[in-house]
Amino acid sequence: MHILWVILIGLVAGALARLIVPGTEPGGFIVSIILGIVGALVATWLGKVIGWYKEGESAGLIGATVGAILLLAVYHLIRRRSAPA
Repeated sequence: MHILWVILIGLVAGALARLIVPGTEPGGFIVSIILGIVGALVATWLGKVIGWYKEGESAGLIGATVGAILLLAVYHLIRRRSAPA
């Protein structure tokens, strides 16, 4: 059940990140939501490694959104560098 909660928060975080980070990508909103889910999972994992979250706790909406924004920004940088000039 814990992982489902992280995924649900990731969906919302991805949508918020898409609204915050400007730019377009081929996948559009779907890619942003997937990155939001991954961002929530990474934020939860990183928070546990650092000691911010205990076992069974997940990143909140703010942590997941920050993770999604970072992943979306990295995604834009990678896409921009690999795009033909």
